[in-house]
Amino acid sequence: MLRDFGVKGIKVQEVVSLDDELLAFLPQPVYGLVFLFKWREEDPDKLEQSCPEGTTSNACASVALLNIVNNTPNIELGEPLKQFKSFTKELSPALRGDAISNFTFVKEVHNSFARNMDMLNADLHMKNEVTAKKQSKKSKSANADEDAGFHFIAYVPVEDHVWKLDGLERQPQRLGSIKSENWIRNAKPDIEARMAEYEEGQIEFAILSLVKDPLLELVPALAENVKGLQALASHLKSISTDTKNCASLGDQQGCVVTNTLMGPDLNIGLTSDVIEQAKVASSIESALHSHEVSDVIASQEELCIAQARLWTSVRDECEAQRLDVEKANARRHDYGPLAIKLAQILARRPIDGYGTPKSRSKKQKR
Repeated sequence: MLRDFGVKGIKVQEVVSLDDELLAFLPQPVYGLVFLFKWREEDPDKLEQSCPEGTTSNACASVALLNIVNNTPNIELGEPLKQFKSFTKELSPALRGDAISNFTFVKEVHNSFARNMDMLNADLHMKNEVTAKKQSKKSKSANADEDAGFHFIAYVPVEDHVWKLDGLERQPQRLGSIKSENWIRNAKPDIEARMAEYEEGQIEFAILSLVKDPLLELVPALAENVKGLQALASHLKSISTDTKNCASLGDQQGCVVTNTLMGPDLNIGLTSDVIEQAKVASSIESALHSHEVSDVIASQEELCIAQARLWTSVRDECEAQRLDVEKANARRHDYGPLAIKLAQILARRPIDGYGTPKSRSKKQKR
């Protein structure tokens, strides 16, 4: 969804625990958290009708994502969201909610993930809400857990404070000042208090983090590595008088392992321009000024080992992105017609041992 919004450089990653030891494994920086939980209505008079009823239907997740990316500096939003952010900058939270409701671009992206069954469920939910309002508060309270939906809340650091951005509240809530880089500590008490409301064994909540895309650092690091290997190969060629023990890689000569990347790879965005703009690592400067072949080869081997580690991380991230795209495409595909057709076929097909009533009676007589 973020990619369709035009946002770049952000990865969504699940948070399995709020323990500091596990949070340390999240890619840094963490731009924000999204807390998903089963919502129970509290005091309607204290709620702001901006989410879910005042915005695009069932759009709490979209609103939570927008709350984070619009409050995160130095990320690429894409032109539609840039214009929306500029237009709504001076508006109140409620008016921003109304603006989202009328923002066709967000609606189209949000609804592109909905199937026909989701639309029907939304209509049914709206019908149930109208019916519930006609009933007494007592009856409404009794059915609250059955009709409760899921709600999304965003937690985001803005300047020197951590904020809770909830579409059901009238104003953002400041949770505290940021005293260290680990701003999540300020959000933990609020999240854990909500989690404590559930009985043991009930898992009706989840936490997602919006973090910096690791490829934004992996690709430049790989470019620096490739440029260093190119420089070492060129230097080795100029000083070596005996290269019979060295492997030839294209136009380069050097003692490097097979399958070592020595040039651009457009599949991961590693272009010639990116390699050209990269700086040669200071760790190989001495080898580039050495006239000893062994020194140059040793530096090459070190860069080859480092590149193997980088490639492992790059492949993992690319595979994760590919799986995300597959899941998104599967989420968008409507399997309802297929399920209905299969049910119709099975309904017309007799099951072994159960024929027509007449055939069953004949078997019973025999």
